[in-house]
Amino acid sequence: MSATTKVKDKDKKRIGPTDPKIDALARDRIVSARIGLLLGNPFFGTLATQLKLENADSWCGTAATCGKKLYYNSRFIMELKNKEVQFLVAHEILHVCYDHLGRVGKRDRNLFNIANDYAVNADLKRHKVGDFIKSVPCLYEQKYDGMTSEAIYDDLYQNAQKIDLDTLIDQLIDEHLESEGEGDSDGDTDDNGKPKSGSGKPKLNDKELEELKKELRSQIINAAKNAKPGQVPANIERMIKEITNPVMPWRELLQTNITSLIKSDYSWMRPSRRSWHMDAVLPALKPGDEVDVTVMIDLSGSISENQARDFISEVVGMTNAFEGWRVNIATFDTEVYNYQSFTSDNQDDITEYQLKGGGGTDFVCMFNYLKEHGHEPKRLIVFTDGYPFGSWGDPDYCDTTWIIHGSTDITPPFGQHAYYDDHKQSAS
Repeated sequence: MSATTKVKDKDKKRIGPTDPKIDALARDRIVSARIGLLLGNPFFGTLATQLKLENADSWCGTAATCGKKLYYNSRFIMELKNKEVQFLVAHEILHVCYDHLGRVGKRDRNLFNIANDYAVNADLKRHKVGDFIKSVPCLYEQKYDGMTSEAIYDDLYQNAQKIDLDTLIDQLIDEHLESEGEGDSDGDTDDNGKPKSGSGKPKLNDKELEELKKELRSQIINAAKNAKPGQVPANIERMIKEITNPVMPWRELLQTNITSLIKSDYSWMRPSRRSWHMDAVLPALKPGDEVDVTVMIDLSGSISENQARDFISEVVGMTNAFEGWRVNIATFDTEVYNYQSFTSDNQDDITEYQLKGGGGTDFVCMFNYLKEHGHEPKRLIVFTDGYPFGSWGDPDYCDTTWIIHGSTDITPPFGQHAYYDDHKQSAS
């Protein structure tokens, strides 16, 4: 199989001088498609409005995008029905969202382009974005629904002897651009990878691709806020979670959480006690500023007493980096037990803390207890196996961090989270 992108013969027939009348009609169709997406699927509509429309009759036989512009062949647009244009625009958007340009690696580009279209078209068809394109050939296999491009590529590659590559290429509904440094695709670029005079075909270098990714992250998050439930593809939802709530090693996550509770107010007037035995004088927190965190430990049965004590020690060890701190500790199963506050003044008493529990798991009881007793922690840290009986609790009451023990397949519906076992393995 060739490593360069093959241009379809029917696409070449569309390439040529632009007819202003046809172009005006085509542009109106794309604008109408964007409006239709805004009304019917705001996630795609919002992202579509970020793309500048640019005629590409001189080099592109279908459509393409570099992430900032939507390139289109006016004759191709006029071959499609109105709702099929919506599908096409959303198709280009998902190519950018999934970073298909940056994921090709050393794979055969033709085959990876086919895999990308299978993945994108399945997503759009499942979410009923516009109408699946039937006016021209369009790739779709139900068995690829929900699979990544890489997994589809592997399946295609294993069956390379059985497939007709030219036929599949002919069913690509757009032109997939290349990054600088890749081989010439169809003679449109010179030896330096730049477009030949009059071709206009863009290529992005690594720096431009990285900048585009950064810009796109915020655009994707904002677009998802406008979407209705169920309208954002699952892969996009996972991407947003990774962007907004990255899973870090639990000690790193806790350290970040605890540090974030401190105001950026330090005083050199009252030296920290920790500096008395040192040559350097360390800044101390101003009076009244302290770390204030509440730790709830799930003792429903799957977490041992030793594990619970280890966790308490870890949290207290992190707070010792600060001059002033308060750690409120409690255990729970279906009730909350032994809520106690410890500070830098009675730290030694923590070793005598009594652990209690052993029943079922009710996360709601934690939030009810805090509300009933007027406690609104700056940060609630919950150490649990992640198997509540019913609800995970109140997502709006306070900032919550979940440390999940025993499984890496559980994702809390709100707050930040990390996996306790992951860190133990990486540390061994």
